[in-house]
Amino acid sequence: MATTTAQEADLSGALVQAMHVLQDLYAETSRPLGLTPQQAHLLCVLLAGPLGMTELSRILSIERSSLTSMVDRLERRDLVARIPHPTDRRACHINLTPAGLSLADEAHDAFTTRIEALTANLSPTARRTLTTTLLAVFSPS
Repeated sequence: MATTTAQEADLSGALVQAMHVLQDLYAETSRPLGLTPQQAHLLCVLLAGPLGMTELSRILSIERSSLTSMVDRLERRDLVARIPHPTDRRACHINLTPAGLSLADEAHDAFTTRIEALTANLSPTARRTLTTTLLAVFSPS
């Protein structure tokens, strides 16, 4: 059985706490926009461009059936559109509509503004160190 050092426990605890704080911020910033946190996340992911359902399911860590329901709701609100896949008739990509793009930008800006406020007391050196560390931890190797 592996033992956990105090430093490892501190790191794990800090990352778990950060996850909870960020999830709460996401919920707080998406609610006034009439979105669930999951819907806001999906719209923000699509800011990078259209994606297929399989890729979205993987990125959002949700089952395809749940994703289909979410896309259906967002499509009824004219925030996303299904566009045919260029080479696979059975598949489609999900794309932001103009209204969806506007709301995704608003959601992203609201979230990043809250993060900036949360981290405003960090020195420039601490910000660089935190950024470098998080990128090292979460970048695919």
